[in-house]
Amino acid sequence: MSQRRRRSLAFLTSGVLALPLLAGCGAGDEEGGPVAAGQDIAMTSRDRVADGGVVRWAVDTLPDTLNTFQADADATTARIAGAVLPQLFVLDAKGQPVANPDYLEKAEIVAREPKQVVLYKLNQQAVWSDGREIGAADFVAQWRALNGKDSAYWTARNAGYERIEKIERGKTDLEVKVTFAKPYTDWRSLFTPLYPKQVTGTPDAFNEGARGALKVTAGAFNLGAVDKKTATVALTRNARWWGRPAKLDTLVLTAVPRADRPAALAAGKLDLAEIDRTGADRIALAHRDAKAAKGAGGTPAHGPGASVTAAQATMSWAIAYGADESKAKDEQASRAANAEAAKKYAEEQNALRTFAVRKSLEPAYTQLAMNGASGPLADERVRRAVARALDRKALAEIVLKPLGLPAKPVGSHLALAGQPAYADNSDALGGQDTQAAQALLADAGWRRGGKITEPSGAKAGPEASSEDDGKTPSGPGTGNDGLYVVGQDDERNGDERGGAGNPADARPVVAPGLSPALTLTPLAAQQQASLLAQADAARAAADPDAARDTAATATATDTDAKGAPVREGDGAGPGKASAAPAPAKQARTSGSMLAKDGKALSLRFVLPSGPGSESLRAVGERIAQMLQKVGIQAELKKVADESFFKDHIASGQYDLALYSWPATAYPATDARPIFAKPEPAADGSLLVEQNYTRVGTDHIDQLFDQALGELDEGASRELIRKADARIWAAAGSIPLYQRPELVAVKPSLVNAGAFGLGAPRFQDIGWKKSPAATEKNAKEKK
Repeated sequence: MSQRRRRSLAFLTSGVLALPLLAGCGAGDEEGGPVAAGQDIAMTSRDRVADGGVVRWAVDTLPDTLNTFQADADATTARIAGAVLPQLFVLDAKGQPVANPDYLEKAEIVAREPKQVVLYKLNQQAVWSDGREIGAADFVAQWRALNGKDSAYWTARNAGYERIEKIERGKTDLEVKVTFAKPYTDWRSLFTPLYPKQVTGTPDAFNEGARGALKVTAGAFNLGAVDKKTATVALTRNARWWGRPAKLDTLVLTAVPRADRPAALAAGKLDLAEIDRTGADRIALAHRDAKAAKGAGGTPAHGPGASVTAAQATMSWAIAYGADESKAKDEQASRAANAEAAKKYAEEQNALRTFAVRKSLEPAYTQLAMNGASGPLADERVRRAVARALDRKALAEIVLKPLGLPAKPVGSHLALAGQPAYADNSDALGGQDTQAAQALLADAGWRRGGKITEPSGAKAGPEASSEDDGKTPSGPGTGNDGLYVVGQDDERNGDERGGAGNPADARPVVAPGLSPALTLTPLAAQQQASLLAQADAARAAADPDAARDTAATATATDTDAKGAPVREGDGAGPGKASAAPAPAKQARTSGSMLAKDGKALSLRFVLPSGPGSESLRAVGERIAQMLQKVGIQAELKKVADESFFKDHIASGQYDLALYSWPATAYPATDARPIFAKPEPAADGSLLVEQNYTRVGTDHIDQLFDQALGELDEGASRELIRKADARIWAAAGSIPLYQRPELVAVKPSLVNAGAFGLGAPRFQDIGWKKSPAATEKNAKEKK
């Protein structure tokens, strides 16, 4: 497996497209400008934080492994590592990396010629929990495990480690000298986290030894019990910790799905939890009701049953106590269930009054991705026209303005405002301009009122499509209403607008954490599907009679002889039924929409259907309306969260899609696979790495390579900015907005909440002292 593919796999399998929060090169305060939104963590000096106590912090899942370098590591793995393992560099509030004095006295490049040499000087008090000093042996073991030379190690990523030539002890045991075979600008990303040699010293220990336990740690906390029955991981204060001691006795990470977190908060099971827009709205309503009622309580004017009209209530009562005993019994049971739900909701709202919502912007941005592998979007002019049709500020406002967060569009693919490499390069593509978009489309040959052909008897609009991923529940209340064609369907289709929830990673953020959770399928299968899609497009160009000719049939799924869906590009083969003859075609005009070569300009717009993705769907529908104004028809297809990525994005079965990418302190390393030009693999498939738009250029790759090997930090960042400008010009993806970060928290919990671009300082999290205790301490100091 290539080094680039290894790096790619790491971030796909982290659950939500989340890159590790590693450190990067230092920079001046002016570079990158101010952050879009600062941290909201109730920052409090340690002398005002009580010693002791427990905090229950929500996570999405229990980790499958505690080894962050394995393919199934996730955000919980990273959080645990941050609390119990050495982090040589950490991110500050602006997303800028700084050396961690708990582990490092100094780390710097001491030679550039003939080879780069980095000297680490370790904190002389830094020891593992077994009493052994942290030293060169741990660095050597981790390098050998991750440099890719020994395939017995099941590693998911090794970028940077393969550039190291040797590691040796310095003048003392506290010094570690690392010599590089190739210059590496992102050298600070290495050895964070640092595992003890007991974990990385042998393949067996690396592969299996740290999956469910970490016997040796070196953080402010130790790893306690991992309890699958209660879905909790206990982190306990490290008595051997040489730094400032943790304020808390125990930090309990508790796995709770995001949709269940408001109820868990109300039940007293959580003290700290990232929530979506729905949860934040419930807490806001609880405070509003408390203020209106002045603490009197009562039934809230929202929640279960709140929308029932007087007429509906009267009808329900009449049925419940009517002559039809069967209907009366059912209605009485329904009324009792509704009353119980309303009572429970009211009790939860009373409890939610005791929580606050801290908010910032996540280190991740949502983008519009355009699949440039085939179809209309293979033409750069069409991609650029789509981009010029968008009012990015209006789209950002849909999600961020209701939350009181800054709604400034993101100006870079490779960094966020405040980070050293950030610069707004969107001018390389241009802003919203309807006339410019129409001119680009006209230059590409798309015309309004053009003739289009379709099979005789075919239905226009959503009835033409029977596409279903087979995993999405359908019907009212499921969030999956099938195909929605803007301009043809005026009803809401049961989908809520106005929700600005934080879709859960894609969390990759993928998103992370982030957008819907993104799951990896075998990469070869994804590449094969992409290649077949391109082959199908080529066949369609050669044989128009076999193509999908209209927007009405663009999303229809073919079936094989057994009735199972056939992917785009599959054809009749051994054991498969032959395709039926194509029906006769009839001509029509495209009207106000665009057409070319007998086909309407219609794009498949894939969106996740699950809870927490309301904001993505609202943004998607607004984008479709913007595109309609320039003559582009967007067909919104909502699919199950678990199939959104693997069956659509990774396999190339989409034209337009919304998902998130995280910010990284190391764009030269971490962002390269996202924007690398797809390459043919040895087996004939297409290696896209993480570039799911399939849009890239040799020039962009060269700029990344130059930035990676440039040891002058300013020059390296300038190369990254040039790469970003080229990425904007290629118009494969359009950054829209930085994702909101909403965290429910007990008001007395301090140094915790919405961390924004920064990393948590676990030992400072705790409960604020009472005013009396603070006053007493002040007197004692006098």
